[in-house]
Amino acid sequence: MRIARFATAGEDPRFGLVELESDQGQFPDTVAVIDADPLAGPVNYTGERLALDDVRLLAPVIPRSKVLAVGKNYVEHAAELGSEVPPEPLIFMKPNTSVIGPGDPIVRPAISQNVHYEGELAVVIGRICRKVPADRVAEVIFGYTCANDVTARDLQAGDGQWTRAKGFDTFCPLGPWIVTHLGLDEAQDLSLVTSLDGQVKQDSSTALMVYDIARLVSHVSQFTTLLPGDVLLTGTPKGVGPMLAGQQVSVEIDGIGTLTNPVVDDVPDDESAR
Repeated sequence: MRIARFATAGEDPRFGLVELESDQGQFPDTVAVIDADPLAGPVNYTGERLALDDVRLLAPVIPRSKVLAVGKNYVEHAAELGSEVPPEPLIFMKPNTSVIGPGDPIVRPAISQNVHYEGELAVVIGRICRKVPADRVAEVIFGYTCANDVTARDLQAGDGQWTRAKGFDTFCPLGPWIVTHLGLDEAQDLSLVTSLDGQVKQDSSTALMVYDIARLVSHVSQFTTLLPGDVLLTGTPKGVGPMLAGQQVSVEIDGIGTLTNPVVDDVPDDESAR
């Protein structure tokens, strides 16, 4: 299934199941509305079905708790940063206020001159869990989506740690929906392509992760309890680079979909206060 969170004019956000034309089903490019957040418990169809073009897709999940992320999990990306892959997964966190959805603008903060895209596969946790063995990780995964681990590279270097550089509002685009039908083995072998204004910048595969999905989820669950809706970004391949206002960045993962966001500059403080 593809589970989307969406809005229509004058309505609060809702959830639905997406059927695409490529599915060759009875209702191509539509959303079948469901009555609740599937991460919160059982759901039912409402009987309402909307054209996909008539809804605005939102971030498919707003983490109630946390966004965890992994640094330097592809050998060639670590090399392009002038470093090596760490001896165990390098974990950091992004605030849930950094999450935005498809089509929402990524805002370049005025204090950074070097904001980068980082296309990634995101894992969405489906149940409360702690100290999960690697061979049982599939049991706690709800699904997968596309992510962009936006990073203010100059602040990352200057601060000596990553919280501010990766934690600005809008620095965690997610979407376009959560795919729940992929198995763990399938998710570990997906094409991942990031494009800037249509030009391919990253072209890789999740098969090239140093630490695979099972190892990552198990690792983070050893030190923190994972909750339904928590998100784990699994690292980015080589090819990261700067984005400028007026550009558009897309992260496409085979079997999931494409997440696209425009880039804008922040409004100066003196103007935003007016």
